[in-house]
Amino acid sequence: MPYRTIIEPFRIHTVQAIDLPTIEEREAALERAGFNLFGLHADEVIIDLLTDSGTGAMSSEQWAGMMRGDESYAGSRSFFRFEKAVKDLTGFTEVIPTHQGRAAEKILFSVMVSEGDVVPNNTHFDTTRANVEYQGAEAIDLVTASEPSEVLPFKGNMDIAALRASIDQAGVDRVPLVMMTITNNSGGGQPVSMENLRAVRAVCDEYGIPLFLDACRFAENAWFIKIREEGYADRTPKEIAREMFSLADGCTVSAKKDGLVNIGGFLAMNDHETSLQARNLLILTEGFPTYGGLAGYDLEALAQGLEEVLDENYLRYRIRSTEYLADKVSAAGVPIVQPAGGHAIYIDAKAMLPHIPPHEYPAQTLAIELYRNGGVRGVEIGTVMFGRPGVDGAPDEPAAMELVRLAIPRRTYTQSHIDYVAEVVIDVAAGASEMGGYRIVEQAPWLRHFTATFEAIARSK
Repeated sequence: MPYRTIIEPFRIHTVQAIDLPTIEEREAALERAGFNLFGLHADEVIIDLLTDSGTGAMSSEQWAGMMRGDESYAGSRSFFRFEKAVKDLTGFTEVIPTHQGRAAEKILFSVMVSEGDVVPNNTHFDTTRANVEYQGAEAIDLVTASEPSEVLPFKGNMDIAALRASIDQAGVDRVPLVMMTITNNSGGGQPVSMENLRAVRAVCDEYGIPLFLDACRFAENAWFIKIREEGYADRTPKEIAREMFSLADGCTVSAKKDGLVNIGGFLAMNDHETSLQARNLLILTEGFPTYGGLAGYDLEALAQGLEEVLDENYLRYRIRSTEYLADKVSAAGVPIVQPAGGHAIYIDAKAMLPHIPPHEYPAQTLAIELYRNGGVRGVEIGTVMFGRPGVDGAPDEPAAMELVRLAIPRRTYTQSHIDYVAEVVIDVAAGASEMGGYRIVEQAPWLRHFTATFEAIARSK
């Protein structure tokens, strides 16, 4: 009988010291950063769960590949290995490297989206939404499930009836593409089923609209399909991933997630004419089409990462390590998005801090307390990130959910690190009733959560 413990399918042979700042040093860091966790220095953080993007550890084979990297400006061997890996995985004929996912989004939406358009998605993430809105278009979210505590196998799915209604309301000429984010990051790292992808594909075919995937975490989504969707238990993650990509016309990918690299991304599609426009913009903003803002060794590491990420032993460990943290904090009564996401747990700050209204940013409050008390850096996914600033002094229009995401870097932290995170979360939750909210002092017009500064609101006695 197999043992129940799922071990890390790797050995660690290089280590990096973790700084252990005192609570006084952490308090000073918060003051200096204007209570914005993006403004902290890395050496002021004990466990960094701000993002899983570009923060993972690369393998010995990836490092070896980097030594083979060809740094030719045009037509490098490294590019063609990268291109072959992407085509083999996705089946798309046009492959355009970029330095990361938001660059791919910027190029795609600049080419395909115009002012007044509407772009449906299950749930846009922050840069995706910002790049759509920067074009003067409307980004709309059509996820089926939004109740954090509701347990469903595929809470990232798109609402098909709402998709049809949105297209009919906008007019098909104003919908240049439909996007699906897999897994659904803003919705709690929740997966999308193959059945739902096929249904979205059918609607797109009916209306003649291209379907693109935001496929940053395609491998994690493939694993969820394998273990949760009928008919896929005997399929390999690569076979499932290929089927997902076969249902789309193109994709944007931040390879800093399931590409297992520290930098890199790509835009891929089948439409040759659109790809020509995209490459012209790539040359203007990123670089020549065979390097796209990346060094040759980056392309080598990415090609290797796309192979490693689909290993079943890796994916089994990856998903279980996230579930482990979710199980520990949930058992202690901490409200989280259920079931556990693929790359992160999402704490429900609205449920934990009902006394703090959305315009006083309960999720930001909780994220600050996790850092203050235990040096754990997460990220707010709530009204700071997705709310609308109030007009003429009115309170912000709140986001649908108030979440704190604790994103787990790939192949980076051990079980004792995760046990420590659980202790911090449980300890902070015990003092939830004593927390007070924050107000924004300064903010940018776009993606304000990256640079906004805050101050605490004094609680009335």
